[in-house]
Formats: sequence, structure tokens, C-alpha cells
Amino acid sequence: MKNFEYCNPVQVFFGKGETDRVGEVCARLGKKVLFVYGGGSIKRNGLYARVMERLREQNLTVWEVSGIQPNPRIDKVREGVKLCKDHGIEVVLAVGGGSVLDSAKIIAAGATYSGDPWDFFIDKAPVTGRIKIVTVLTLAATGSEMNHNAVISNDETKEKLAVVDAHIYPDVSILDPENTLTVPRDQTVNGIVDMTAHVFEQYFHPTPETPLQDRLSEGILQTIIEYTPRLLSNLEDYDARATIMWCGTLALNHLIEAGVEGDWATHRIEHELSAFYDIPHGAGLAIVFPQWMQYVLDVIPHKFAQFAERVWKIPRNGRSDRELGLLGIEATKKWFSQIGAPVTLREVGIGEEHFPVMAERATKKGPLGSVKKLYKDDVLAILRMCR
Repeated sequence: MKNFEYCNPVQVFFGKGETDRVGEVCARLGKKVLFVYGGGSIKRNGLYARVMERLREQNLTVWEVSGIQPNPRIDKVREGVKLCKDHGIEVVLAVGGGSVLDSAKIIAAGATYSGDPWDFFIDKAPVTGRIKIVTVLTLAATGSEMNHNAVISNDETKEKLAVVDAHIYPDVSILDPENTLTVPRDQTVNGIVDMTAHVFEQYFHPTPETPLQDRLSEGILQTIIEYTPRLLSNLEDYDARATIMWCGTLALNHLIEAGVEGDWATHRIEHELSAFYDIPHGAGLAIVFPQWMQYVLDVIPHKFAQFAERVWKIPRNGRSDRELGLLGIEATKKWFSQIGAPVTLREVGIGEEHFPVMAERATKKGPLGSVKKLYKDDVLAILRMCR
């Protein structure tokens, strides 16, 4: 295990009815609020009206940025930053899934920065501060509610880039599973794949002697695998929604990565896919991850064998680590397909015409990953395996 420093400053309110605390939470942090949300779903299901009522009860002044898309765009972030600066906004309130939360984080950081918020993503400027951030989660997926990550797309440059900085942890996150009861099946599946992939990125690593981290990761994976069929058979099962929501949070609040060197190559490869083709992030991860696994299997065959035995309960029966690992990879791919996620690029209508440029861009800052250093030719090979 490596040395590490761990601090997660996010205050979490979890459970049924916790949404009604949003007004008092925001009022504690400021009087001028920017309400950031996505499409019309929170208006159709009544959450928008409920949140606005709680804000009005606290006599808060509210501005809005709506229309945040999946694979959120920098233009909406810029719109939010301008409102914050023009009106002296003190709190950014994000109500939505990871795309909304990521946008809110960068809006809050951009509100205290004199330049363009895209500068944070191209290493032109560091994040040095922010205004307050409150989140109300409506989709279990990214873990953005309890981490210091944000991923934003730029349509002009066809880039999808990340900022990882301690300044952008939310102050307070409200996790009310009732707000996820109306999430459609396809979005539910994409969220489940996303959180599963987050655990994979931190579980498959080269760091020796990490038994507790491994067991924590395996526990999250086993819980997701156990509860996914139950949830997909009844999308309004509150307890299943609550369990999956907390799995998504724990999958990327950086606890299971403490003391290990996560890989994250698969996410970087997928960001190129969704930057070019705007496919759901979870769908892209379901396609890429099993192929990455197979590509790096021979570097850490013992870890893939452990994964197969502990997570998928595949007996060894005299098999080598490699043979057992291959069965675990196949079980993963089969499970993704069974729950309704794509496992090939053909299923989402993507050809190979952009593979070379995607591989080039994915590795432009250097090789990817910690398990195996992936250079342009490696990324190109993995993309071709995804066909």
C-alpha cells in the first residue's frame, strides 16, 4: 500500500424526504442562488417546483441555468459563470445527475476566476477558489456528489476533458433516493455501468498489499450485481434505488483508491468516444472496459483471477490465473449485455474512421494508465477490439 492523505469534506444528507432541506442548506451558505439543472424531467416530476418552494421559504433570490446536457458543454458553464459574476451569486445549487453537478462545480470555480473556465481543462490556469456548492442528486452514476472531479465537453474542439481539484468538492450533497424513482431504464443502466467502471478503475491496479481496498471494492461490486436485477424488474423499488445510489457515491468518493494507484485509462479512452459521438458515458464504458481488461490481463493475471473468484464466484477448478481471469472478463461482458448495455461499437453505430485521431488525442499528454502504460498504438488496438 502506498502512503496517502485522505480528506472528504462533503456533508451528506441521505434518505427519503431529505430534499426538503435544500432551502435551509442554501440559506446557511448565502442569499443569492444560481439553480442549475438539465432538461424538463425535474419540472415534469414536480422536483423543480418542490425545490423552488423550499428556496422561496428562505427568501432566497434565485437565478437559473437550465438545459445542461449529458456530456455537459462548456458554453453552459460560461453562461452560469457570467450570471454569477453579474449578480454576485453566492451559492450554486445543482439539481440533477453528474452532468449537472460537474457543470455546477466549474461554474462555482469560474465565478472566482477572471478568465475563461475552459482554461482549467487545458492547464492554462489552476482552480484557486470557488463560491459555495450544494447538490441534489437525481441520478445514481458518477459519484460527483462526493468527489472533486468534473468532466466537461467542448463542441468547438471536440474535446472532453477533466478537472480534478480539491477546491471543487461540494459543500453539501442531498441524496434522496425518491428523486431517482422516475429515472428511465436506459439511464438507470448507464448509471450502473458508470459506477461499476469507477470501481474497476480503482480495483485493477499494480499496487501490492491492498487487501482492505480490494475487499471494499469487491463489496461494492457484489452489491451492485445483486441489486441491479431487482431494480430493473421494478424501477420504483425505493430500497433498491437507495442501495444503488449509495453504491454510486462510494464508488467514487476516493475512499477505495486511498493507498493505491488507480488506472483510469478506460475513462480517458471513452472520453474520446463520447467527445466525437456524444454517446452516453456509461454505454461507452461498457464497450471499452472488457476490451481493456483483456488487453492488460497478462500484466496482473492474479488480480483478474481474484476478481473472477470473489466477485463472480467462479471456482478455480485447477485453472491458471489467466484462464480464470478470462472467465471473469467474459462474465463482466455478459452481465453488461444482460442488463441492456452495448458491448460493441457496432451496437451504437460507430465505425473506425476516427480511431487514429482519438488514439492520438487520448495520449497527447503521455501514456495512459498504471496497470500497463498505453501509448497511441495500444489505444488504437483497444479501440479496434471494441468493434
